[in-house]
Amino acid sequence: MARSGAHVIVVGNEKGGSGKSTTAFHLAIYLLHAGYRVASVDVDSRQQTLTHYLRNRRAYAQERGLTLPNPQHFHLPSAWGDSVRENDRAEFDVFRRAIGEVENRADFVIIDTPGFDTNLTRLAHSLADTLVTPVNDSLIDLNVLARVDAQSGQPIETSHYAKLVQRARSERLSVTGESVDWVLVRNRISMLGSRNARQVQVTLDAIATRFGCRVADGIAERVIFRSLFASGLTVFDPLDGDMGAEGSSVSHLAARQEYRNLVAALNLPITQTSGQAAAEALRLSA
Repeated sequence: MARSGAHVIVVGNEKGGSGKSTTAFHLAIYLLHAGYRVASVDVDSRQQTLTHYLRNRRAYAQERGLTLPNPQHFHLPSAWGDSVRENDRAEFDVFRRAIGEVENRADFVIIDTPGFDTNLTRLAHSLADTLVTPVNDSLIDLNVLARVDAQSGQPIETSHYAKLVQRARSERLSVTGESVDWVLVRNRISMLGSRNARQVQVTLDAIATRFGCRVADGIAERVIFRSLFASGLTVFDPLDGDMGAEGSSVSHLAARQEYRNLVAALNLPITQTSGQAAAEALRLSA
């Protein structure tokens, strides 16, 4: 598939409930507030969480007469014919058309993937410039990346999702001569330090060394995110009283800063001018 002019961010992990859709949507809205043109693609035909998030946002804005920035969005369904080869071809065609429609009209394309292996998942990973893998702050959730020695915490066997990423990175390198920047993001971090949290960090660092990727701090476990989905809002939007005290004060501001830190850690091609404009807009909305 031809490379797009946009920077492609894929959010992927074959472990459900890791916060992929929340991360993808927050990245999209952050970049929109920063003045960039953003397209989003949902290739999760089963849950469609990113698509539902955007629908909730549009409904919320319409009910209240608000103007909120939205990405140009595509939901790509899976093919369900009898022939696997024909299904793969049909999915490739619809994926190619969606990317082709925005490749020269968007600065960033953000693709949300399901928590299981599909043809569309593999297509998305093969196109990634930046791959973001949210990982819940639990040793159990690291099994999707590698089987880990219980005593040393060192990875001893590559798991299925990491193999998928390795294939995608190899294919990308052979076609374009460029690598995929793979970033593991610690997500749903407990507010309280613990031996488990320290062990997760040690193990993630070992996995990153083995697979040639990076580790970034993610987002703490916060009640605010459960409220935001229903309205389609993010921590980068000005929140009103409907969110309650939890939505408009300390938790909101802390979550916003965590996502800012995450964006900075991703090393995206963001210009200083746009970054300054975004910072000023977010300061005024705080």
